[in-house]
Amino acid sequence: MTNYDTLTDRTAVVTGASSGIGEATARALAAGGAKVALLARRGDRLADVAAKITADGGRAIAVEVDVTSTASVAAGGAAVREAFGRVDLVVNNAGVMLAAPMADVRADHWARMVDLNLTGALRVIGEFTPDLLATAAEGGTADLVDISSVAAHGLFPNYAVYCATKAAITHLSANLRTEFGPKDVRVTNVEPGIVRSELLSHLDDDQAAGLAPWIDSVGSLSAEELADVVAYAASRARHVNLRQIVVQPTRQI
Repeated sequence: MTNYDTLTDRTAVVTGASSGIGEATARALAAGGAKVALLARRGDRLADVAAKITADGGRAIAVEVDVTSTASVAAGGAAVREAFGRVDLVVNNAGVMLAAPMADVRADHWARMVDLNLTGALRVIGEFTPDLLATAAEGGTADLVDISSVAAHGLFPNYAVYCATKAAITHLSANLRTEFGPKDVRVTNVEPGIVRSELLSHLDDDQAAGLAPWIDSVGSLSAEELADVVAYAASRARHVNLRQIVVQPTRQI
């Protein structure tokens, strides 16, 4: 993985940082010199990731946060600022994928995906928007990176609500550029295809088994490969905004 030195001394927040894409992204940003705040619910896992980053010479703190709680996000934001100061790079990665065939009327699954994937991202954006705007106003580089999915545009039976939450994130990111871009805050929407992460572990055995043949046929990306894309986007010159990035295995159509 490339070491992006232009990230040196930036202050990053990564949600869903206890594993998978979030962990890999946090480690990539730290390797580039950023101070990284790791946000997720699993405090023990966060502590392990922070220890790994520190052992590698990076700077990181673990901040236990539940993005489905406004109070928790606010407390997390305060903890980050106390440790590292104002935030100038936010990576919205926390999310969950659940199969929810409409005929099953799984309102609990619908609510969980909407609250975590969409409203959770909004809570995080709301908490750190003042930081990003203030950084940009003073001439610094400020980034909001939203991790969406190719599911934002795809048609996947039994995953309509998951796809809808990701479509919302993609459209939200595009619209936020109209507010943030003129104020020199970059907004990047990343749509991964199949990535090896814990996302499939959210499914039951039968659901995961149903996807396995397709995944085997097209392959998958590692979390580190996706993280490399995020670090690349955040390390460009301040006036360069990679606004929309679709990254997937070559065989995935």
